Amino acid sequence: MHKILVVEDESVIRAALRRLLERNGYEVSEAGSVQEAEKEHTLADFDLVISDLRLPGAPGTDLIQKAGDVPVLIMTSYASLRSAVDSMRMGAVDYIAKPFDHGDMVNAVQRIIADHPTGRTEERPATAASANSSAGIIGNCPAIRKLFEHIERMAPTDSTVLVLGETGTGKELVARSIHQNSLRADKTLISVNCAAIPDTLIESELFGYEKGAFTGAHASRMGLIEAADGGTLFLDEIGELPMEAQARLLRFIQEGEIRRIGSVQSRKVNVRLICATHRNLHNLAGDGLFRQDLFYRINVLRLALPPLRERGKDILHLAERILQIQTERLGKPLMRLSPRAIQAITTYQWPGNVRELEHAIERAVILSNSEEIDNEALGIDLELVNINRIRGQQGIATTSSSAHTNNDPLEDLSLEDYFQRFVLEHQDSMSETELAQKLGVSRKCLWERRQRFGIPRNKSNLSARGKMSAVEGK
Repeated sequence: MHKILVVEDESVIRAALRRLLERNGYEVSEAGSVQEAEKEHTLADFDLVISDLRLPGAPGTDLIQKAGDVPVLIMTSYASLRSAVDSMRMGAVDYIAKPFDHGDMVNAVQRIIADHPTGRTEERPATAASANSSAGIIGNCPAIRKLFEHIERMAPTDSTVLVLGETGTGKELVARSIHQNSLRADKTLISVNCAAIPDTLIESELFGYEKGAFTGAHASRMGLIEAADGGTLFLDEIGELPMEAQARLLRFIQEGEIRRIGSVQSRKVNVRLICATHRNLHNLAGDGLFRQDLFYRINVLRLALPPLRERGKDILHLAERILQIQTERLGKPLMRLSPRAIQAITTYQWPGNVRELEHAIERAVILSNSEEIDNEALGIDLELVNINRIRGQQGIATTSSSAHTNNDPLEDLSLEDYFQRFVLEHQDSMSETELAQKLGVSRKCLWERRQRFGIPRNKSNLSARGKMSAVEGK
């Protein structure tokens, strides 16, 4: 059994990481600081050391030299990205950003131990992921199976990959999968969210700068592209990259070289580029918001990720897997989804995709007092889901009243707006029972929503209906 030392001063994080690794077949020891790690353990006895960057007394990077041939994986936050790059220059095998995905951590540990044998003869533990998963990607629908096939074909090449998909569909997981299955798997993968870095800093972050290049440049700094030399650079949300940075990036792609800000000399780099965006780059290029020549350069191999709502049975499988992970992470007893929760999960549209599903389940696990999670804990209103379903069945355009003379597409309305418009347009011709049936809700729900949105019942219509009923009664 492989032995791992976790050095982390936060006891909650340390305990959670220990449980995660032990579930995957590793023997785990703990320490709260560099000094404690040295005092209580013999570092050479381990196959891997996982250490937080910021520790009391001494930084985690001090373990790199002390561990000798034992690889050291540094945990850091995105705000400490520069320090993480510096730690790799000091000899760290890799870094992982906090908060990390459990699948990413397990995959990183498996890869590092496989690529950095320390003379121990134990067999590698079996992967906890499904045979049909790749770098934490779970699914078996046709679109995901096709994605796995394309990753397998693209990974061994050095060609640039453009990953397209809505926000929250797992574009970074795909980039990690491509890197882990490439010939550069033993090298660094550096991920950069172009939308998270201010426009004024993006060029210095990517290309680096020389001392004195601008006010505040007190020392030379390596850029992230240079730090990825020999490995892979993942540019997430490349559609948000400023035009000036796009021009410099184009030269890097064309010539395989970069020039630090303030330098007169170029440096050759060997970097595999993976880009991702949720935007339509072709349209942006047509509008002059994205360089057309850069678009053609990065649009070599293209992967399109399906939104969660189009993944069929995968949605429920993902939900159950996420529920298992969250209950273990939060130290909760095993939980299950109620029939109403399953109905809600499989019928809701999930505009935020897998990320929204993860957050909904995490919230439900925290707030639920029983072992069964209901749709209310997930924050999904089944009545609104039913309204959305009915709206789709009715083909949106349900009336030719004057409200539609401007040809406003109802697809652009929220469910609340659709509810209000439908009630206002049909309450003169339908009873409350008929309205509720058409909307797929109960009369009580219809009344509650009238109160919430301030839509009174039509009194003249009620009076007319009352007289009609009286006549019918006679």
